Formats: sequence, C-alpha cells, structure tokens
Amino acid sequence: MNKKIVSLALSAALIFSALSVPAFAAEGDAEPETLPEASASTETVSEEENAEGDLVIVLPSASESAASSEAPAASSEAAAPAAEPAAESKTAAESAEPADTKNSFTYVALGDSICSGVGLVNVQYGTSLMDLDVAYNFEGYPDQCYVAQVGKTFDLDRQHAINLGLPALMSSDLVEMVRDGKMSSMNMLSGCEYNYPQFRDYISKADVISIQIGSNDALVPCIVALGNATNWKSEDLASVVLSGNLRKLDSETFNALSKSLKKFQLTNEEINATWKLLTTGMNDICKEAYPNASSNLRTVVEEIRKINPDAQIILLGYTNPVPLLSCWSSYFNKMNKYEKELASVYDLTYVGIPWTQTVVDGHPTPAGHKYIARQISKAIKTYQKSHT
Repeated sequence: MNKKIVSLALSAALIFSALSVPAFAAEGDAEPETLPEASASTETVSEEENAEGDLVIVLPSASESAASSEAPAASSEAAAPAAEPAAESKTAAESAEPADTKNSFTYVALGDSICSGVGLVNVQYGTSLMDLDVAYNFEGYPDQCYVAQVGKTFDLDRQHAINLGLPALMSSDLVEMVRDGKMSSMNMLSGCEYNYPQFRDYISKADVISIQIGSNDALVPCIVALGNATNWKSEDLASVVLSGNLRKLDSETFNALSKSLKKFQLTNEEINATWKLLTTGMNDICKEAYPNASSNLRTVVEEIRKINPDAQIILLGYTNPVPLLSCWSSYFNKMNKYEKELASVYDLTYVGIPWTQTVVDGHPTPAGHKYIARQISKAIKTYQKSHT
C-alpha cells in the first residue's frame, strides 16, 4: 500500500506541474477576488517592487501597459544626469571597504520539496521516495531555486548557502531531523525516510536559517484520502480537482465534477466516498493538521535554538495550492498568523510570501522562487543593518 501512496503523490505532482497554472496565497482572511482569473496565464505576469520594497506580482491592464511603457522612459531621462556621479560615489565607497566580502555569513534553508526546488528542470527524484538520497542537492541545488538566488545576492558560494530541503517532509519529520539528524522511521503517509547527521552540523554553523514547513501536513493526508476514496483510481481525478478550474462549490461545479467522476468509471461507493472527502473530509484533515503543524513548528524553533542560539531564524510564510476549497485557505491563513505570533514571542523574522507564483501542485515557478529569494534577502539585509 505504501508504494501506491508514493506513486499517487508523485504522479499527481507530475500531472499538476504540467498544467502550469499559477496559484497565489492570501495572508489575510480573504483572497483578492481578481487572483483566480488572473492566474490563468503566466505570460502576462510581471514583477515589480511596491513602495515598501516588496516584490509583487503585477497583472497589467491595457491602460496600465501603455502607461508603464511611457513612465520608464521619462524616469530614465530624468535620472540620466545624476547616474554618473552616483556611480562614481559608489565606486569610491566600495574602494574604502574591505575587498573580502565574499562568504561573509552562512545561510541554511530548511524545508520540504518547495525549498529543495522540485518542479525546476534539473531536480530529478525518479518515481519513488523510498531509499532516496538527496544529499547531493544540499550544495548542488539548481540555480533557479530561492536558496541559490539568496546566495547570489550576498555573494555566497555553495558551502555558505546550503539547501536542506527534503521532498515530502512533514513538520514532525523536520523535528526529528533537527533534533536527531534522522527520522526514527519511514513516514507511512508520504513514503519518505531520511538520515543525515550533517543536518545538525550545518545548523550549528549557520548565521541565517530559514524554515519552510507545514504544507505537506495537510496536502499529503488529503492525497492519501483521495486515493483511498477512489481505490487508487484518482491520479487523473486529482488533476481535475486541483487544476484550479473548479473555483466555486455551486451546482455548475458539481455537475462538471460529476461528469469527471463518471469518466473515470468510479463505482457508486467510490463516488460517495469522494464527495464526502470534498465536502467534509478535507475540512476535517485541515483542522487536524493545524494544531500538529503549529506545535511542531514551535518545537523546530526550540531545537534550533539549542544548537545555535545566535542565528537569525526566518519563518517563511505559506502559499495556497488549493484555492477552490475554503478549508485550505483557512489552514494556510491560520499558519501564517501563527508564524507571526511565533516570531514575536521567540524574536524571529517572519517573511510573508503571499504573491508567490506556483503551479497547482504547490511548487513555485522560477519567478516564484525569485520572488521568495527577494523577500528573504530583504529580511536578511534589514536584520543585519539593525544588528551592526
């Protein structure tokens, strides 16, 4: 049965990734109403900084596009006379600073497949998570992932920007990895089991540690429940449910989903079990996931502090890969709010990433990784400035 679970999870991820439908998460109680429609195409999405310096996803209208095409030109002309003196001043300032600014600190990223870079072209994990060794990715991660881009921002090599992201990791697994350097047993839901004693060494030497965990605490049980409900006929059904095409639980949506269920030749028993999962089951799973994930996140922070009491700890916020179900929005909103509270109590840094562009399996696109890296880098710069 465990092999079926792993196969379903990976097959679903591959199917969803191929759809390339971006999803976004809201940190407040309600999502912006325009996001679901805007996410239908990635080609019109651009990235800009707002007044506070945060990178945001911008979906320009025709009038905005025309205005933006004129504004940069005017801005460039106005700024041109001051460009050369500014450059000279910067050069003089840089020449007065020490030349050896490379690798001035060590950054370690903890997390699951989002952190590791799954979904990017050169991250290949085969067809099974069992007996999977991803240690090569700790320093050999893809250039597109957010760890690499944070490293580039601060001129860190691969020995000073470490990616400890582990595919399918759940919050209870991360507790064990930080505390013991290994999992005590295989996670029977996700099929992963990791043993990396070097985890603790990396953490102990870090100056900055980011934590991204908790999405799988809800996602993995839901995928498994869907498999159980359909007697493992649900690889194709999962793509219909999570593709982003079904946004509202109205009669039209129910009719479309009913046709999909019949297409996959489910029995009446399987259909009833699937409806129950979609209407009440996933809500129960998300409700159960929240106290476990939030408690484990606090334990992860406490265990890291035992190993390294001085590092800046960054809590990375959440994106929502399943916007069509309110229980998922509620789960990720509550986790974001909890992280803010945890950051306040433990003197940590909370970094929200509400506008991360992702495919529907929850993994960030290259643009999504770039955005996350910008948010993390900004938080590191702010922290370093306040502690010098």
